[in-house]
This record gives sequence, structure tokens and C-alpha cells, in this order.
Amino acid sequence: MEWSVNNAFKSYKDMEPKSTMDMVLIPNMDTIDIVLGSSEKGNVVPSAKPRKKTMTSVYLKYFETAPDGKTRRCKFCGQSYSIATATGNLGRHLSNRHPGYDKTGENVSSSAPQPSTTPTVIKKPQPQGRAPQVDYDHLNWLLIKWLILATLPPSTLEEKWLANSFKFLNPSIQLWPGEKYKAVFREVFRSMREDVRASLEQVSSKVSIALDFWSSYEQIFYMSITCQWIDENWSFQKVLLDICQVPYPCTGSEIYNSLVKVLKMYNIENKILSCTHDNSQNAIHACHALKEDLDGQKMGPFCFIPCAARTLSLIIDDALRTTKPVIAKVREFVQELNASLDISEDFIQLATAYKEGSWQFPLDASARWSGSYQMLDIVQKAGKSMDAVVRKNEEMLGNRMLLNTAEKNVVNIVHNYLEPFYKVISEIGVNTPPTIGMVIVYMDHISDTITTRQPPDWLKNPAEDMAKKLRSYNNQVCNIFIYMTAILDPRIKCELIPESLNSENYLEEARAHFVRNYYTTPFSSMTSGYSSQDIEDGGAVSFAEEIARKKRRASMSNATDELTQYLSESPAPTKTDVLEWWKVNSTRYPRLSAMARDFLAVQATSVKPDELFCSKGDEIDKQRFCMPHDSTQAILCIKSWTQGGLKLKYKSTEIDYERLMEMAAAAAADISLAGMDKKQK
Repeated sequence: MEWSVNNAFKSYKDMEPKSTMDMVLIPNMDTIDIVLGSSEKGNVVPSAKPRKKTMTSVYLKYFETAPDGKTRRCKFCGQSYSIATATGNLGRHLSNRHPGYDKTGENVSSSAPQPSTTPTVIKKPQPQGRAPQVDYDHLNWLLIKWLILATLPPSTLEEKWLANSFKFLNPSIQLWPGEKYKAVFREVFRSMREDVRASLEQVSSKVSIALDFWSSYEQIFYMSITCQWIDENWSFQKVLLDICQVPYPCTGSEIYNSLVKVLKMYNIENKILSCTHDNSQNAIHACHALKEDLDGQKMGPFCFIPCAARTLSLIIDDALRTTKPVIAKVREFVQELNASLDISEDFIQLATAYKEGSWQFPLDASARWSGSYQMLDIVQKAGKSMDAVVRKNEEMLGNRMLLNTAEKNVVNIVHNYLEPFYKVISEIGVNTPPTIGMVIVYMDHISDTITTRQPPDWLKNPAEDMAKKLRSYNNQVCNIFIYMTAILDPRIKCELIPESLNSENYLEEARAHFVRNYYTTPFSSMTSGYSSQDIEDGGAVSFAEEIARKKRRASMSNATDELTQYLSESPAPTKTDVLEWWKVNSTRYPRLSAMARDFLAVQATSVKPDELFCSKGDEIDKQRFCMPHDSTQAILCIKSWTQGGLKLKYKSTEIDYERLMEMAAAAAADISLAGMDKKQK
């Protein structure tokens, strides 16, 4: 069955504020007031005498007063209001219901129904004006926005009780069928993807990509592909390219084919400089195949690097391996604290009395790094308070959460051992993504921490596993490509670069790459007075040509000096904003800054650190796992694009949600005003 999706959207781009009646979701309905706790039989409530008011306002000429002096009625639509209604409310009615009312003639009374002069007996209130017109497509578009922000599939709106809830508010509400929502999402996805493609066509620098993988409850293997670059204003840009299904058996070959398809769709395969992957062997094989492909097409340099955040996560898991039983006890205690206001207040009071710090609830009890480290924190910093709370609430908590001396000692050792990890993760988890050069410095510090400390015997095996994973990471990032990204960070240059990456040969290769790729004159003319073509011609060149080539050589020598001069200066302070530094100094290093724009966009992590180390990742994993296949690509991509600043579009028309919300708010205010008038009557 084919749905007419075109009728779902009525020219939102050129929407005129014709009337807020279009957005009234709950029209005025005939109601019978039901009083809870009714009075005894026979009691009579006398009607209040009308108060006499004198009122002068420019709005009053558009309303006529009823013969009984109790109500005023709009001359346009017949809507009645109590005589006590403020003129400001009457003005809002005119602005919302009848835009341009002040431009109409004075003779408007004929459009409103005239009151009957024959007295009648009415058992319940009757509407005195025409019922508001309702455009339920507005409601459906607001529900689409809700599904996107909440990361919910369209099938959510097919739930019987949700639909009944809308019917309870207004029986005439019509939600779109589920298939229509899906069709609209598919069209919105296609429209917004065209905007993403158009934005990438304007990128003048190289771009880097990052890969992430997961499986859904349907056992479908997905790959997300994110693109990063630095624009001409030295602002870091990031956009999700696609969420694509990787066909079974999901090996490196299938990942490679899916990746190439997306790169060609966006026409950026000739702009790719690097790919950051999730450290899995299949991803490594796919990146290796992509490098061979790009090298064969002579697209320029390409490098793939492992995710530093995932490497740190694996290393931390090794360190926490021996303390899992203790952490499980503490986590159970924290969950009880979060669940009970009385117990948490006991903990806060005791921590204050024992001077064991201040704690903000709810505490992070997730199984991720942030939660696990918080469990260690509580034992080390608030051990007395924890014991006192358990003993005070022994009937509820029992003694199973009390830690003995040996367990506390283990926690203290592991907490101290992992403190450098906590500091590093805090640094790379900030909003501004750190350069890969700075991440390499952090990882080198972690490596020194592991190799120089002497752990107790029970921690030696985990420490060896940690060191092994770090060596594997260092081996993958120890190359000329990463060296160039590091020295282009003005905080690092050659002085802070790790010893394992510092090589004289790398510096010469970096210089050669700079001259070869970021200066228009061939590198060969740098080494001698004449090019190879000159030698073949027997050196027969005119004097004018010799002067011209001499000037070109001098100019190119200056280009080479950009790198020399840059490296000769002291590194910038570590708190320096790298992109701001290059923005200010790009006039001093015009050619080198072009190289920096390319290489500083290379990412050290394939996933945001806070999504991997914090409880936020639990919510993201749950959403990905539960999303059905027919909605995964559209919902996740649209959500990412809107969060990145792109406007939601249907076909070529932008959906103005701010305008929709303004109309909804105005309609709600109008309904509230009408309800207030009924109560006053």
C-alpha cells in the first residue's frame, strides 16, 4: 500500500501565521462539570451577582456585549468571554485567532452568529462559536521530533495505550499509521543526507574518518562512519556519514566493501587522510585493504590507527580484574544509597562528621570506568562512613557489604595504581578533542607508570597484560604519519614527543613530505640549480629563465624554512588552544598551516571518551541494541545530524519546529483562556 507522504507536509518553509487554530490539539468541547465531594441534597448555591466594570480598550470594538451584561462575544468568530476577562486576554485572542484584525473594516459583526432573543432552557453549556479547526499533521511532525530525540522507532506510536491516551484528550486526533511514519523518516533521511553531501563538497582540506561497531538484538552487525575535518576558520567539524549494516560474515572484506561504498557515495575517497578504528582485527584488515587501494590509485598518504580510548579501557579491565568481587560489594552498597533517601542522608551526615568529603547523589554505580573508579573512591575516601551506614542499617543491608581489612588494602593499592589513568581519561574526555600528539604523550606517561612501579605479587600478572596491550598500541602508532601529527601540535613539537617516536629520519621524512605535498614546485629543483629536464636539454637556458628559476628556488627555500622556523621556537603552553594558535599564526606559516589543517584533524579515538568510560554509554548501547533494522539508519543519522546543527528537512523543505512550537504554545494558551472563562461563568 502506497502512502501519500506529500500530503503529510504542507509547505512549512513558507508557513504564514494565518491562525493558531491550525495548531489547536484540544478543541473546545461540550463538557459537564463534575464536582468531587458533592454537596448534600437540597443545597443550593446562589449565583453571584455580576460586577459592574468600566473598561476602555482598543480591543473592545471587536467584541459585542451580551444583553445580560455578563459576557462579551468576538465579532469575527463568536467566541464568548466573561465580562471580567482582562482586555489583554481579548487582545491575545485577536492576535492568535485573527491576525491582521486591525486592518479589517469596522463592519465585522455580520460574520458572527447573532444571539437568539427567545429564552431557552439549557441543560449543559453549548458552544457559542464555531469549533477550532485542527491540523493533526502538526501533531504528527512534533511526534517525529520526539521519536528522533528519544531515539525511538516509529512502531512506538502503534502502542495501543499511547494511542488511547491521545484519544482520551481528544477523540478526533488522528495519528499517522506506522508505515507512513517510516516513509517520512526515509524521506527525511534522504533529504538531510544531500545536505551532508553538499557540505562535504565544500571542504578544501583532507578529512579523517573513525569507525565504530556494534550488534543489535536482531544480531545485525552495524558500522558507524564519522568524518572529521578543520574548516578554513580553524573550527573542528564532525559529521556522521552513515550507519550501515555489514553483511554476514562481517569479516574485514565485508567491512571494507561497506566502507568504500559510503566514501564513494559522499565522493570523499580522494580526501581521506586517516582512519581511526576500534582495534578489532577485522577493522584492521579492512583499513589495510583500503590503504592498498588508495596507494594503488596514488591518492596520497593514508594511515590507520587504533583507538586510544578502547586501548585504555582494555588496560583498565586488566587492572580491575582482581578487585571485581570487592567492587561488586561496594556497588551494591551504592545502589542502596541511591535508592533510599534516608540512607543517603545518613551517609552524607557521617561523611561530614568524619571529614570524608562531600558526595553528590545519585552516585555513579555503572559498570564502566567512571562507576568502578567511584567505587574505589568511596572505600578509600569514605571508608568509615560506609561502615557506619551499613551497621546502622544492618536490618536492611545486612553485614555482607562490610569490607575486611584485606579487602580495603586491595582497594587502596588499586586506587593508587590507577590514579594516573583517572587523570589521563579526564584529560581526553573534555569537550575539545585532544590532538593525537597529546594523546601519545599521555599514553607514554601511562607506559612509564606501568613499567616503573613495583606492584604486589597479586597484581603482577595483570600489570604484564597491561604492558603488553600498551606495547601493541605503541607499535601501531610508531610511524612517520603519527610523528608529523605530533610535531604539528605547537605544544609538543620535537621537545615533548615520546622517545619511541623521536627519530632523526622521521624529521627528514616530514620535511620531504611538507615540500612535496604542500608546495607547488617539484622537490627536484630544490636540490640543484637545474631540474632534470634542464640537464636533458644540455643546460641551454636563457639568462632570464635562469633569474626566474633562482627566484623560485629562493621562494621554495622560504617554504622549507617555515618548518625549520616553527620547530626552532619553544613549544606553546600546554593549555593553549591548538586551533586558535594556528589561526593566529597561519599568516606566519601559510604553507605549514595547510599541512596542520590536514593532520590535526586525525582523531585519537574512534568513539567519544565519555560514551565509553561514563554511564552515558549505557544509554547509547541500549538504544543501539533495541533499535529495529527498519529504523536504525534513519533515526540514528537524523538525530546526529540535527544535534550537529543541520535542519530537519522533508524533501527540499525545511521543517520549522520553532514555529510549530510557538503555534502550539499559543493554542495551549488560548485553550487555557477559554477554560478560565468557563469557570468564571
